[in-house]
Amino acid sequence: MQHIKRWITALILAPMLLWILIKGSTLFLSVLVSVAAILAMREYLRIIFQNDEKPVSQIIKVISYTISMALIIGSCLGSWEILFLILAMNLMALSVFVLARFSENPGIFDIIAKQVLGIIYIPVSLSLLVFIKELDGGTLWIVWLFIVIFANDTGAFYFGTFFGKRPLSPNISPNKTIEGSLGGIAASMVAAFIFCQIFFNDLSLSFLIIPGAFMLAIAGQIGDLFESAMKRVSSIKDSGRILPGHGGILDRIDGLLLAIPVLYVYLVFVQ
Repeated sequence: MQHIKRWITALILAPMLLWILIKGSTLFLSVLVSVAAILAMREYLRIIFQNDEKPVSQIIKVISYTISMALIIGSCLGSWEILFLILAMNLMALSVFVLARFSENPGIFDIIAKQVLGIIYIPVSLSLLVFIKELDGGTLWIVWLFIVIFANDTGAFYFGTFFGKRPLSPNISPNKTIEGSLGGIAASMVAAFIFCQIFFNDLSLSFLIIPGAFMLAIAGQIGDLFESAMKRVSSIKDSGRILPGHGGILDRIDGLLLAIPVLYVYLVFVQ
């Protein structure tokens, strides 16, 4: 039943996402991504502070959500300087928070470190989607990215289900296997090649992007395991319940968060 819910949710959301990518403006994409960033950041804070004696400060939440939205919307201007300025404002706000709370909580720098990790992990990565969209053929490359990561997840699941024997990372995710991982990587490269042939109609480019698909698949699996490790430490199964069959937003985009920077670097410096 859970597996059926995953497919139903995917079949409903995929056409909507494609329509937004193809027909929507960069600003509209930024608004959508900023909402996803805030929701994912909310789930991240719940997970990462789960074991703390006190709940996460409302001030930290406000700072995190504001900076997340500012980073995504700021990326619309296409300026790295603006993103660095927003990150500097985040550090300034956190510094004031430390000075105000240090006397009552000497371990406050643990809180700060977790918040900074979350900002780099989620909104900074997602802001690169806006930069990618502005590149030549950027919309198609984003669709290509989603297909590669989807093929990675799907291939890993089915190969792991039918052929999986050797655990990939038993201390983090006991159900993931080496066979499933290899199947996901293979499915990603095949899907990447076929998509490139259909939409770019360039055989040399299709072969050129195979190493890129391989790196994206590896990054996607690392991202998946990274989030699984956070949830295991906090004894949480799903980051949320907003997506039936998938869990939370963070559960759905964990692979994308590490794959997006890889794609951006590949498109700018390699492709």
